[in-house]
Amino acid sequence: MTTAIKARFLVAALSLLLAVPAAAERIKDLATIAGVRSNQLVGYGLVVGLDGSGDQTTQTPFTVQSIINMLGNMGVTMPPGTNLQLKNVAAVMVTADLPPFARPGQQIDVTTSSIGNAKSLRGGTLVMTPLKGADGQIYAMAQGNVVVGGAGASGGGASVVVNHLSAGRVPNGATVERAVPTALGQGDVILLELEQTDFGTAQRMVDAINSATSPGQAQALDGRTIQVRAPSDPSMRVAFLGRLQSIDVVPALQSAKVIINSRTGSVVMNQAVTLQQCAVAHGNLSVSVTTEPVVSQPNPLSGGRTVVGQRGDVSVDQAGGTLMRVPAGINLADVVKALNALGANPMDLISILQAMKAAGALRADLEVI
Repeated sequence: MTTAIKARFLVAALSLLLAVPAAAERIKDLATIAGVRSNQLVGYGLVVGLDGSGDQTTQTPFTVQSIINMLGNMGVTMPPGTNLQLKNVAAVMVTADLPPFARPGQQIDVTTSSIGNAKSLRGGTLVMTPLKGADGQIYAMAQGNVVVGGAGASGGGASVVVNHLSAGRVPNGATVERAVPTALGQGDVILLELEQTDFGTAQRMVDAINSATSPGQAQALDGRTIQVRAPSDPSMRVAFLGRLQSIDVVPALQSAKVIINSRTGSVVMNQAVTLQQCAVAHGNLSVSVTTEPVVSQPNPLSGGRTVVGQRGDVSVDQAGGTLMRVPAGINLADVVKALNALGANPMDLISILQAMKAAGALRADLEVI
């Protein structure tokens, strides 16, 4: 293949890449239907059958009280003043999410979390626990074997723990006992709520819905809510929503944003971030503190004592930083390449990005989490 043919082939390939449209997403990935939501459930229960890794009853009296109450409900009366020494029982909080349209008899997963000083919930069994909603009503009953994705061992003053042992899950551990009414819109309209407020994406979604159905079928109420006319018959409404959520929409470009986590030093930026040409000088500052033992020896026959003291030495070292030119970047790859050329670690990069934003060279919003 000659050089001219290779050049023409490369130009044709580049033109095909440039002609590829922006990726489209389904409406179900961009928005949710108003009113269709999950509900949180919570309950207090006991995990039994632990291998000596349960709560220490001297420090968790509520565990002992819970055992006495449970045994009393089963017809077992404990003599007054009984001192229970339990090692195989742990008090836990049980949480679950009740999905929309859940019906009695459906099973859901639950999470158990120790609230005492239990060392591990591995191998335990959750005893029947009622799960309540925010209104105080019981919506599910949980019971089953707790699955903990970890392990631990100790002996001779040493211990090893892999993953987290004080929390676990019970797959299909709760049975729904009460349904939560879920309304699909009011009258002949439903509301779609975007995951993120964006006027451009809202208008594009309205255009896509009207193009796939009929003009005037949808209209945007604001940058997050879209009103759509839907059939009143329940069966026809479900079919209509199934087709509606499958419509493809090309979302509008997001605003440029840089997310900074000052605790971990993480820096994340989206593809809309651009960089103007600027110059940066950055020098590392290090402080070193050392201590050296000093022995004070008394003179012979003086009756004094030998004293060991500490002598501290503090040094400050500042590395020289040269002024470096940072070229402009019109896409994310150029920005990453320019920032990597500075050779700064993530914590230093946070300060550099803040200074670039103040100087007007970084075209993005800085958000610190």
